[in-house]
Amino acid sequence: MTTKKSMWVLFGALVISTWVPGSTIQAGAETMNYKFYSYAIQNESAPIGDLEGHNVNFSIRRAFCVFENGEVATEVAVTTGDYIKGSGSSTQYRTITFSDGSTIIMKVQITLTGSAQGVAASTKAIREIIKGTGRFEGIKGTGAGSTKFLPAEKGEVGAKTIGEGTLTYTLPSK
Repeated sequence: MTTKKSMWVLFGALVISTWVPGSTIQAGAETMNYKFYSYAIQNESAPIGDLEGHNVNFSIRRAFCVFENGEVATEVAVTTGDYIKGSGSSTQYRTITFSDGSTIIMKVQITLTGSAQGVAASTKAIREIIKGTGRFEGIKGTGAGSTKFLPAEKGEVGAKTIGEGTLTYTLPSK
C-alpha cells in the first residue's frame, strides 16, 4: 500500500513540476516614465451661452515624447472638453507611436484648472491603456500625468504644453 501511495505522490509531483514551468504566466508590471511637449494643430471652440466663459471644445494635438530609457516617440491626441473659464473636464484619446511603428493607445480623463485670466493653466490626468500594437500587442495598464500650459504665440492654433507621465503596464507572455 505504501508503494502505491508513494507512486501517486511521485506522479503528482511530476505533473506539477511539468505544468508550472509550462503554464502561461503574466509578465510582471513595468513602468515607463516620460516627458512630452505638445502643440495644437486643430482647435475648435463653441460657446454654450448659459454662463460666461462656458465653452465646448474639440482639439487635435501633436507631441514629442522622451522616455526615461532614452527612447523617443510621437503622439497624436484627440480631445473633447467642457470648460468654464478654463476649468473643467475633458476626454482624450492618445496614440503614442514609437520609431519601430509600435503604438500604445490610451483613453485619458482630464481635469483642468483655469488661471485668473480664465484660461487653462494646468491639468491632472488619469490614463487607461486600451490597445497596443507591435511590441505592445496585448498591453494592459494605467497611468497618470500632469501638464502645464504655455501661451500660444501669434499664428498658433492653441496653447503649447509641457508635461510628464507614467505608464504602469503588463504585456502577455510570449
